[in-house]
Amino acid sequence: MPATNSMVLAIRSIAACFLLTGMACYIVPAPAHAADEAALWQSLRSGEAFAILRHELAPGTGDPDNFQIGDCSTQRNLNDTGKKRARATGDRFRANGIASAEVYSSQWCRCRETAQLLELGEVNDLPALNSFYENDQDAAPRTGQLQEWLSARDPGKPLVLVTHQVNIRALTGQPASSGQILVIRLPTDDRIEVLGKL
Repeated sequence: MPATNSMVLAIRSIAACFLLTGMACYIVPAPAHAADEAALWQSLRSGEAFAILRHELAPGTGDPDNFQIGDCSTQRNLNDTGKKRARATGDRFRANGIASAEVYSSQWCRCRETAQLLELGEVNDLPALNSFYENDQDAAPRTGQLQEWLSARDPGKPLVLVTHQVNIRALTGQPASSGQILVIRLPTDDRIEVLGKL
């Protein structure tokens, strides 16, 4: 496959970065084209697709040994940057014509707080969004529960789900960084179609 200008620029940028710093550098992908992004927001406004996002920045990995649902003092929680970014994400929804939505969240505090800070509507618990990071055996049944729940929905009011990296990867086959939004067509069967990322 012939190299495109963007590929050549990326290779040169990585090489230059290596020469200047002595270490490999990663190029952040360019944001979606404005027209593509507008189409994604339109699909969310119409209810034909839904937004699923990973909780915002919460330092650490996994959960403490004394983790308890409902007790945020036993959990990893959003830091100040995560809280600020969650509010900014809510502003982004409003700037794109979504002032309110049906909002569902994992019962983990970092997800619930992310969902609350969006200020798009009442936050409802949805156990099918709960993490299975340390319980791989729960991945298939929990993902199946979520797919079944989604398949039973009709297009309507915008829908926003807040969950964890492992849940998003199991559902879509794609990773998500903290606070990243994936736009997914509301399924009419078990097939999940990711329209794009915001």
